[in-house]
Amino acid sequence: MRVTADRTVCVGAGLCALSAPEVFDQDDDGLVTVLLPAPADEDAARTAANLCPSGAVRVTG
Repeated sequence: MRVTADRTVCVGAGLCALSAPEVFDQDDDGLVTVLLPAPADEDAARTAANLCPSGAVRVTG
């Protein structure tokens, strides 16, 4: 599994960082930052991707 985020479409809602704080964070502008591109907790990463209102977070594999 691989986690990516497209910061150009991120709206800074923060649902990714709230649902999977070990995988995602937000920078000073509120945009998504991927901390672990291959996390152990796949369910949390997939939940974060499903919750993302802009579709910036993607999980593949």
